[in-house]
Amino acid sequence: MSTEDLDLSADEEEITAETVLKTLQSAWQNERLAPEILPHRNDMVECMLGQIQHMERNINKLPKTDLRACIHKMELNRIKYIICNYLKTRLNKIEKYCISIVNEERQRTESGTNYLTPSEFRYAQEYLVNMENHLKNTVLNHVPGRMQTFEHNKMAVYPNLQSHVFLKANSTVNGIVLEDMIGDQDEEIDLEEDSQHILQYKPIADLVKNGKVQLV
Repeated sequence: MSTEDLDLSADEEEITAETVLKTLQSAWQNERLAPEILPHRNDMVECMLGQIQHMERNINKLPKTDLRACIHKMELNRIKYIICNYLKTRLNKIEKYCISIVNEERQRTESGTNYLTPSEFRYAQEYLVNMENHLKNTVLNHVPGRMQTFEHNKMAVYPNLQSHVFLKANSTVNGIVLEDMIGDQDEEIDLEEDSQHILQYKPIADLVKNGKVQLV
């Protein structure tokens, strides 16, 4: 294999890693700003974790006095923070909206459109069981029998999809219907590429999930 081939291979690997990181950063930013939990990007997380191991091996080969080692370590810490905060944000949503998320995920499982990873779904189910047991032990077991039923639907907390978000259009999108919450005068708008807006989350929820808009 020639030096030219080696350089091309390295460039392709670098571009791929850069694309993965950009995608993960976008998913992290959307997850932090969206009121609901979004479809997981565990593929990007796993890919980036593999890249981190590769970068750490390369850093260890550098002399400790090499400035490049310090710079690369700073970049590694930044990437690790993005991954950790992304996963933490999702866990916080799972705990906050546990009942509604578990119910919706069970329905999505039947259609194969899961938002949670298998481990996240197990965590959500275990969290729900623990919450129910805790309420039974601390409250329900000490009230009259007819009041001891744990009614999931009445306990469920739902994200506020009517909340407003800042967004940037990644591409031109036509025909977004904004619901009139007071009357029946719905409004239809178009988003031009690179334009920025403040809108209710619900009408643009699917656009966030398919990458046509980015929350900012």
